[in-house]
Amino acid sequence: MRKLLSRRWSIFITASLLFALSQFYRATNAVIAPDLVEDLRLDTEGLGLISAAFFYAFALIQIPLGIVLDRVGPRRTMSVLSLVAVCGALVFSWSDSLAGGLVGRILMGIGMSCNLMGTLKLLTLWFESASFATLSGIVLAIGTMGNVAATTPLVLLVRWCGWRWALSIIAGINLVLVVIFYRVVRDRPRGETQVSLPTETYDTLRETLSGMRGLLKMREYWIISCAAFFRSGVFAAFQALWAGPYLMGVLGLDALDAGNLLFLINVGMVLGSLGWGALSDRILKTRKWVVLSVVLMLAVCLFLTAILPPGTGYPILALLFFSIGFFGGGGIVVFAHIKDLTPIELAGTAMTGVNFFTMIGAALFLQGLGAFMQRLYPNASQGPEAFKSAFIFCSVCLALGAFVYLLTRDSRAK
Repeated sequence: MRKLLSRRWSIFITASLLFALSQFYRATNAVIAPDLVEDLRLDTEGLGLISAAFFYAFALIQIPLGIVLDRVGPRRTMSVLSLVAVCGALVFSWSDSLAGGLVGRILMGIGMSCNLMGTLKLLTLWFESASFATLSGIVLAIGTMGNVAATTPLVLLVRWCGWRWALSIIAGINLVLVVIFYRVVRDRPRGETQVSLPTETYDTLRETLSGMRGLLKMREYWIISCAAFFRSGVFAAFQALWAGPYLMGVLGLDALDAGNLLFLINVGMVLGSLGWGALSDRILKTRKWVVLSVVLMLAVCLFLTAILPPGTGYPILALLFFSIGFFGGGGIVVFAHIKDLTPIELAGTAMTGVNFFTMIGAALFLQGLGAFMQRLYPNASQGPEAFKSAFIFCSVCLALGAFVYLLTRDSRAK
């Protein structure tokens, strides 16, 4: 039993660290945006596109990924794809054009596409269902350390060696972690465990596709996916890119002060993911109302950001950005919600199905907000009015996502 527990937590930690790298890669452009604009000769729309490329690739891979996870297993799937991310990071770090940057970001998105879903799939096989939201919240908290690393620490590393060498160093760390992951992880426990595993599996692709068709007929799947699209799209676009240019270009902060506020978003996200997951599992024992609450509060925070008056003090900014992260962290509960509503043999497919919408939402909002500001304000696409309009639009989208979530069926933590 002691050996089983040791293996279980070793898997948990190494898988979570790979997810942290995914979070790092997706968020780097927020603080290196000025360097990318200069070195790759980008405008606002190009900056949005190159940032969104990661999420487009990530999202499209989710379509076959659920089947691969359920049939091949997370160990081999995560290992192979993570090596693709290493190659992508190196290509991106030494590109000198929009085209080269797009190739690198696409490879990074493909490579990181399995790290959250693979980790959650491992949780379904190695841990009890009643602790899933709590553990997935811890996974998100660990993963958020990748976002944290992409703020002030990345700024300092870039100042020391430049953004190209900084990303090359991270690619090397990524490679070492993949090797460790492959040696440590096993897809399923051996021998007697307390984890209830299915006694039957889908033996043929036809049966797997039949299970997918059943999932696509679930009303709750589409409702949860729709809400996840808006929540993740807005939060990722703000955190991974547009918050940085807003703080530096509109509020006039330098890169280090902006990095510190982005750091606070991630501190809030760590605490929020831990708190909301535990609240859902142990106290409220509900998924629906936790998700609904955090989406509504995130809408309020984005609206307040949009109407900030000139000269707003740093303490107010700090509180607001921390709150954005705190409520954004509660979004992880959507995966517990869909998992509770589907059989365990379809858990990987169901969660990756929802994750497709979270990532395509991130891609569309990242690129879409850039195009939105460029079209409405062609001569001041990164000016105060452009960001105000964009953030109000995001707030309305979140409110719409919350309204849609009202229509879903709740699930209870067991």
